[in-house]
Amino acid sequence: MKTEGIILAAGLSSRVGANKLILEIDGITIIERCILSMYDYCTRIIVVGGHNIDEIYFSTKDYPKVDLVYNQDYLSGMLSSVKTGLKVLAGDRFFLTPGDYPMIHKATYQAMLKVNEDIVVPVYNNKKGHPVLMNTYLSDEIINDLHINSLRDFIEKKGATTLEVVDPGVLFDVDTIKDYELIRSGF
Repeated sequence: MKTEGIILAAGLSSRVGANKLILEIDGITIIERCILSMYDYCTRIIVVGGHNIDEIYFSTKDYPKVDLVYNQDYLSGMLSSVKTGLKVLAGDRFFLTPGDYPMIHKATYQAMLKVNEDIVVPVYNNKKGHPVLMNTYLSDEIINDLHINSLRDFIEKKGATTLEVVDPGVLFDVDTIKDYELIRSGF
């Protein structure tokens, strides 16, 4: 069974004031940390870029499993990036995570792959997080459903199996410089 990954990396990083995905934590960019945490569990990783895609390219070009795709409609929101990534899937299942979740443990990916359900969402301290694991056959429905405004809407509509994990990284995204400094100081 082929599992692919989709990392959403098209946003403006407006609250940070710089491209947060190329900020470094222990010498590795945030986007690379996202790639590396899922790398061993995916046959291919699709990074969906938009704003500052050239900067993202330099952080992804040395990873043979990574394909960088451009979402020309990135200003319309995250769902457009989700759909851009879904359109190029070829595997049976896929992980999806925003590119600003650099602290997800590899063990979380491994544990999620053991759950044989259509949609799997990790939970830490009773809160749902990322990545999401889905069966690829659902992608056509997501792409064509004009009544959903977000992937969260779709997941709520379809229902998901949750998996308790011991990984606070599933909840922690870098939205501000304060978040970034918190991670750099030891999370």
